[in-house]
Amino acid sequence: MLPMILALLIFIITYVFIISEWINKTTIVLLGGFLIVLCRIMTQEVAFSYIDWNVIFLLIGMMIIMGVIKDTGVFQYAAIKTAKVAKGSPIRIMMLMFAVTAAISAVLDNVTTVMIIIPVIILIASELGISPIPFIITQIMASNIGGTATLIGDPPNILIGSAVKLTFIDFIVNLTPVIIIISLLSMAVIYLVFHKRMHVSNQRRARIMGYNEKILITNKPLLIKSIIVMCLLMFGFVAQEFIRLNSATIAMTAALVLLILSNRKEVEHILTQSIDWVSLFFLIGLFMIIGGLNEAGVMSKAAPAIVRVTRANFQFTTLAMIWFSGILSSVIGAVPLVATMIPLIKNMASSFNVVSMDPMWWALALGSCLGGNGTVLGSAANIVSVGIAKRNGFPISFWRFLRYSFFITLMSLAVSTLYVWLRYFFL
Repeated sequence: MLPMILALLIFIITYVFIISEWINKTTIVLLGGFLIVLCRIMTQEVAFSYIDWNVIFLLIGMMIIMGVIKDTGVFQYAAIKTAKVAKGSPIRIMMLMFAVTAAISAVLDNVTTVMIIIPVIILIASELGISPIPFIITQIMASNIGGTATLIGDPPNILIGSAVKLTFIDFIVNLTPVIIIISLLSMAVIYLVFHKRMHVSNQRRARIMGYNEKILITNKPLLIKSIIVMCLLMFGFVAQEFIRLNSATIAMTAALVLLILSNRKEVEHILTQSIDWVSLFFLIGLFMIIGGLNEAGVMSKAAPAIVRVTRANFQFTTLAMIWFSGILSSVIGAVPLVATMIPLIKNMASSFNVVSMDPMWWALALGSCLGGNGTVLGSAANIVSVGIAKRNGFPISFWRFLRYSFFITLMSLAVSTLYVWLRYFFL
């Protein structure tokens, strides 16, 4: 009982400090992770085993790739081109980028997507002379929504697919339809909220429309090499089931190859300037704290409690899983939650007299991925995006993010609940 109390106390205190921002969040999360070890809740070796190194090295690999591509000028080109297509209208740009971000996240994981999109958004807002923060937050939400649609779109889906042997096609057939609906509804909400708030002078619009974006491409040979490597990277992610390689291995291999093809003498610059070590260490500390909760027995109490509350009713339990995983993932993060819930759901299977547990897995995927929009801590994409924004001089607080994301998260979970009920239990 004492380890459970200590683990919960460390988690709660750490979370209070993160929300209040009294202390740098990375510092407090790492301290919380090592306090778990100091309090003998688990050993250092066990704590380190809870760190999802596949996620960490996937992020490092994609950060290296983005660091190399940034030097080609393609982000600046994309920023001006997008603004021109939208005729310099902020709300049109926001809508267009939301759709683009959601689509890219479905075929290229959401963390990679935000590392591509967020710098573009910041550049567009800078040219228009408006704050990029509303754009950044809406693109974060788009990445989490779009990433839910496929096996490779969001790390929780990768974990679920691997554990239950669900294929890329399984995810498309079962999740993509509802994600299209949620994306359209989210865009409608964003339009209603922002279309009267954003104003840009005619001079700013005229300056953007008259800009020659082609001159922004400063290194065409490197851009061509980068496109080839990115295409191979995407192929690797899509064919992951067949080539049997983890996403981290694919990303790191592509990153190192691109480093060699770019400039072998500037490796130190890329490693120090392009990798967001602060966000990576934050994730490491978070994995350790959640591992402590698991080792102390806190998480293992959840599955029996859910079964008792739902009276072993499979339909009710499945629908409750959407909200349970959605709320918890917004608090503790989608990846640690799913990693914990996978063995718990497998254990719950014996409590239900059903032919297939698949509806429960789809409920977990929808809840955890869409719940990632709940708070700034909900997903790796959120943490990475906020880190990029802060490095560019646009800090986003816990409460400001929540103010934007709260309604869309609730709407997404509600639509998912209706979809799962209609598809698997009503029709």
